[in-house]
Amino acid sequence: MANDTEIKWLDAPEDKDFPAAQSYLTLLHSETEVIGLVRKLKDAKMSQFKAKDIFRASGLSLLGISNTHVEKDQKKIKEGNPLSPLLLVRDIENGKLIIADGYHRLCAVYSINEDATIPCKIV
Repeated sequence: MANDTEIKWLDAPEDKDFPAAQSYLTLLHSETEVIGLVRKLKDAKMSQFKAKDIFRASGLSLLGISNTHVEKDQKKIKEGNPLSPLLLVRDIENGKLIIADGYHRLCAVYSINEDATIPCKIV
């Protein structure tokens, strides 16, 4: 699945990614916990992991390439536009990784190169 397409990334997540992460995490945790998680995500240093490992840790399914959000991110990649890094939360209690923001970007990257290294913030 690997190819020579260069995937470019922003140096840090976009400001709009944090409210999106907060909205999603509120479905899983209390408002108080979520405020703390988002604060920690903002303060976290950048890390990086392979696309295939993020998928394995999350237990999520790959969205099809016909998904409009995935298509949009694939187009960005092919045009050389940088993507925003992912926001990830470790759910130690359940042994899963929560993709708080960036699921569609992850699917787009994986469809191009499952071995691609993806920058992220993780708490």
